Amino acid sequence: MPVHGFDHVAITVADVATTLAWYERVLGAEALHRDLWEAGRLPVALLQVGVSRLSVHPAARPAAPHARLPTPGSADLCFRFAGPVAEILGRLGDAGVDVVEGPVARPASDGRRGTSVYFRDPDGNLLELLTVDEVPA
Repeated sequence: MPVHGFDHVAITVADVATTLAWYERVLGAEALHRDLWEAGRLPVALLQVGVSRLSVHPAARPAAPHARLPTPGSADLCFRFAGPVAEILGRLGDAGVDVVEGPVARPASDGRRGTSVYFRDPDGNLLELLTVDEVPA
């Protein structure tokens, strides 16, 4: 099958501006085309988080073709983290973000062993930063 991964993931939020600021501050995300979103020329805001893209949908104005109204806080997202768990904990602590669970051992999608730390964004979406153990040479 020619499918090889996600292009982007959409999340629905109560307040787009709050979400953009939080993801920029906590995860180092970059808001893309913010001027177009603020001018109403894009129906959703875009965040680049490392090599991953989030499409941020306002709950008050769902973008087509969503047939059902998504609920803010219903997402569960895992991001790979290129660094040690101590760095994850330090960044979250510096940002004033509470850890929900972790560090805890978890398998990565490529089968490698990993360690995860779980926390929540302003809407209650469950976020996970997963760092994988390096395979010895």
